[in-house]
Amino acid sequence: MKKTHTLFSIIIMFIILFSCAQNTKHYKKDTNNNTLTAVSNPILPGYFADPTIKKFGDIYYIYATTDNEMLASGAPTVWYSEDLLNWYNYTMEIPPFSSMPITNFWAPDIIESEDGKYYLYFGNCEIGCNIYGYVSDTPVGPWTKLDENDKPVISNGYPREGFPSLDAQFFKDTDGKIYGYWGTWVHYNGGYAVGELDTKTMANMVNSKNIPLDQTPDPFEAAYMMKKGNKYILMYSGDSCHDETYNVRYSYGDSPYGPFTEGANNPILSTNEDQSTHGPGHHSILQEGHDYYIVYHKHDFPMTRGGLSRQVCIDKMIFENDSTIKKVVPTQKGIENIIKSKVPENIALNANVKASTYYHLKSLEYDYKYKPDYATDNNNATMWKAGDNSLPQDLTIDLGSIQKIKRVTTQFEFASYYYQYILEYSEDGKSWKIYSDKSKNQTPGSPMIDNNDIKARFIKLTVTGTEKSGLYAAVWNIKVYSSLFEIPLHLKNKKSDVAPAIRSNKEMLVNLDLSNISNNEPLSTIENKGSIGGIFTKKGNLTLETDNEGVKAIKFTKGALVLDKPVPKTLAWNGSYTVATWLKNPEISETGEIIASWCDRHEFNLANSYNALAYNSGDYGAAPHLDGHFDMPYNNLPDANKWHYIVLTFDGVLEKIYVNGVLDNSQIMLLSSAIDNAKIIIGASDIGENFSGFIASLQIYDYALDTGEIKKLMENTNPK
Repeated sequence: MKKTHTLFSIIIMFIILFSCAQNTKHYKKDTNNNTLTAVSNPILPGYFADPTIKKFGDIYYIYATTDNEMLASGAPTVWYSEDLLNWYNYTMEIPPFSSMPITNFWAPDIIESEDGKYYLYFGNCEIGCNIYGYVSDTPVGPWTKLDENDKPVISNGYPREGFPSLDAQFFKDTDGKIYGYWGTWVHYNGGYAVGELDTKTMANMVNSKNIPLDQTPDPFEAAYMMKKGNKYILMYSGDSCHDETYNVRYSYGDSPYGPFTEGANNPILSTNEDQSTHGPGHHSILQEGHDYYIVYHKHDFPMTRGGLSRQVCIDKMIFENDSTIKKVVPTQKGIENIIKSKVPENIALNANVKASTYYHLKSLEYDYKYKPDYATDNNNATMWKAGDNSLPQDLTIDLGSIQKIKRVTTQFEFASYYYQYILEYSEDGKSWKIYSDKSKNQTPGSPMIDNNDIKARFIKLTVTGTEKSGLYAAVWNIKVYSSLFEIPLHLKNKKSDVAPAIRSNKEMLVNLDLSNISNNEPLSTIENKGSIGGIFTKKGNLTLETDNEGVKAIKFTKGALVLDKPVPKTLAWNGSYTVATWLKNPEISETGEIIASWCDRHEFNLANSYNALAYNSGDYGAAPHLDGHFDMPYNNLPDANKWHYIVLTFDGVLEKIYVNGVLDNSQIMLLSSAIDNAKIIIGASDIGENFSGFIASLQIYDYALDTGEIKKLMENTNPK
């Protein structure tokens, strides 16, 4: 039975790998024999969640949470398109709070009012988990606060004390009244909330109340109201956004306030059998004529830990009658394109590609290649990613013959951070000329658009720099066109004032070496033998001892060593690292037990902003980031009161924990580490969480050691 189960698991994994790797573009002909392209999933190139789709005039807009950065705390961006196929990203100008900049732009929604203005609402937990409102004359800003004193439109604890005011969506009824629906973790908080928006101010709610839990069974967050005939359809997301259980459900009623009755077929959207659509939820609805389309997010593949890298999809939604929604079939194909595109043929589609390197992800869960030809498959589910985060890295496209080239568009992995690059062209693949030099670029965007007028067979992209530390040269899609075409809205992002990221020199930054310290010396300071130098200063209770096995080590008893040098910039944001240590933990607790840390938790106490190595049996486990949804535990907790060699590595994609030279656990992460005011601390974090035990040596590197290097270092540093 066990062998059968294992074989079944292998078959399912092969199906997932194969289906996710395939080009999901589909083609048909319209009545005039013009090629129409299907809108395939995901529809956006990047990590975005909680999508609200709107159509204003002839333009479609998607407002979304920017994902994969410190608990979805990326830039406030909007995507816009004329055809649902070709999307353009723009970072909106939103005035910051009086006390701090805005880094939470969560689950946005937008209303076009009777006065022709646009009202933008989003959730934020920096000064309380509230819904804030802004107004503009256009759907993309610039935006003005509805209240100069940062008074929220929906405050935390409204309409009931302790109620978290997030995930607000607004619904305009046929009588002109506007209702809001909001709430998250509602299964703990007594059900969703509903209220009427004061249309005179657009800045406060009236007549608000909570919807009883039994009217929306198995809820979690993301309420969305729509009307079908005379029925009010209250849709919402259930179970957990962190895993495959996330889903879309609905109830219906005869008024915006209910009471609501659970709909048939629940959940109507959930993880499909082969898990190619994993954890779908937090949606909005696009209506075109009598047709309905559900726009939602799902988890990326391979999946980032905790569901931190979500992607936006679209599928057809069908009503059986005014109060019954059929089950949605989630697809990779998406929907047939309902708008004729004005964009000409992409002559690089499925062209042959080669690259300097490509990343081969090998973990305990995945074996997946980010192959070069994924850059030309016009598929937002796949990308080329270089073999490591060193630069430069290059990608060369062979068009098969000499072609006229007037435009190249490049969709890098992260839309809201800039990449520096050079585009070259060649007729023979040997002699190269510059097509576009963006080696000093500091303007983000997706796609990046480069125009010229040349003839060539080969196009080479060389990525030379990135805005954020540790980012890879990585491309969702690169497209080549023989003619120019109109770009809707002609929006241009602002130039970043952030200098390009400092790259790793592959150094040992920290080396805690006790070999030349005498047991008779007082332990107050220790020299760092690593490349950044400096002195470790004793804080709290530490002693230098020799244990019963003859190992010289520092005994930590509610104490720590703090380095007087700043954390190197190479460890910022997504910078790679290795922490390696020989240690013995006499008693393993469920919390704390931080061996080393190098982050500022006072600045960002958010998921994946916390970098540290731990040794406990609780949520923190080996690598703490926030809670059990994001932390990496030990699969096999090292035995107490024994010497172990423990190594934590991160290469910019994959985090791994090794125990005594053997890989114990791994997970995909984007770390977004906050280091500006951080200290390198051994034996604790910046808020305590002390390690109680012995440390004989510890090294920190600004790159990820491989298995062979780890085993060699283990032998060279063995204190026994």
